[in-house]
Amino acid sequence: MQTTPLTPEDPRSLGDFELLGRIGQGGMGQVFLGESPGGEPAALKVIKPSVVDSVSRQRFAQEIEVLKTIWGPRTAAFLGADAEAEQPWLATEYVDGLDLARYVKTHGPLSAPLTAALGAVVAEALAGVHTQGLLHRDLKPANVLLGPNGPKIIDFGLAAFTESHVSLTASHQIVGTPICMAPEQAAGVKPLTAAVDVYALGALLLFAATGHYPHEAATPYMVFHLVTDPDTAPDLSGAPDDLVPLLTGMLAQGPEDRPSLTDVVRQCRSVIEAHGMKIAQARRRLTAHTAGRRPGAPSSGQSTTVLWPAPVSDAPGTELTPADLDPPVPPDAPAPVPSETPAPSPTVIETLAPVGPAVPDSPGPAPSAPRDPSGGSRGEKPVPGRPLAPSGRPTERAHTLRHSVQARRTAERLRSVYAAKAPF
Repeated sequence: MQTTPLTPEDPRSLGDFELLGRIGQGGMGQVFLGESPGGEPAALKVIKPSVVDSVSRQRFAQEIEVLKTIWGPRTAAFLGADAEAEQPWLATEYVDGLDLARYVKTHGPLSAPLTAALGAVVAEALAGVHTQGLLHRDLKPANVLLGPNGPKIIDFGLAAFTESHVSLTASHQIVGTPICMAPEQAAGVKPLTAAVDVYALGALLLFAATGHYPHEAATPYMVFHLVTDPDTAPDLSGAPDDLVPLLTGMLAQGPEDRPSLTDVVRQCRSVIEAHGMKIAQARRRLTAHTAGRRPGAPSSGQSTTVLWPAPVSDAPGTELTPADLDPPVPPDAPAPVPSETPAPSPTVIETLAPVGPAVPDSPGPAPSAPRDPSGGSRGEKPVPGRPLAPSGRPTERAHTLRHSVQARRTAERLRSVYAAKAPF
């Protein structure tokens, strides 16, 4: 995932959060790495000024209210928001890890017991969301982060109350990601039920175990057709035999034929136990296997994960990848094996009419030289690379930043690599 410094047009703070850098961009806005006054890392989602209007503010405010009702160890925590600000923003917990989509495309599919452990964790988290009267409606691999404390679900921007009188879209619009969308959701059936999230979880687990989705085609319209066609069965090729019964049930055409989330957890436990493990042991193995892994990084290395669906590359110019933030490699060390950077999984907002090819990403402004993010509170110990005053104390800055160790390290690496790559 590409990472760039703040540009001159970017805000330096939002509410009480200090912004450290830009970690992603989507069609509706940007996501920044920030930090609270108490040093809590945060991902701050900001609506672009060009799309701020009364409708976008209303939808953003609804997303904020939804997030306030969601809690649990497997969902990224809500930290703050302001839908009435000139640039509406939303702050959530920063999860340091790859999303499932990028992990599988970089490191390959998970084994059957690890896939089952992932299924049990996410199913239990979704059950908690459902008890609060909500549906996720856009569960997909890009919305599951594999953090150091286990998987976490993000992006409840499409979450809706299960009551039929609540609607986020016009009646003719289908909102979500077709490759993980349940047939009834793709067909525009309302009201939706918890079964749509069961189907999406089945598609997610199939991808985790095989690297492909139940239905794939060249265009979203073709995917919609395959998903809604009762005569087209989902493609389960490559799935481990012990996962096929579970995936078959979860990806059933009719919502009434899919298992409940409680039954999904039970079946996942059975798969794990058949491999001679307990569920807690499988969960620990899943976290140890996935947390912090990315191309060229040590097992304990950090990663930068965007908390926005359908991120697009920032402007042409000096762009940094997560591997650029790693410590320097000794000259005699073996060269790392290059890996292809996967394209992000798109979030699609479609109608049931044919659609054309995807619009290419539009370039934004070229990044400027980054602000120096290495400051700390006055009177602290010298920081390596920071000039000292004659008194031996660090020189004062016009603006002193508040940084946690994790955020300072990330920003310091970003600054040094950017300076090395800059053409001036």
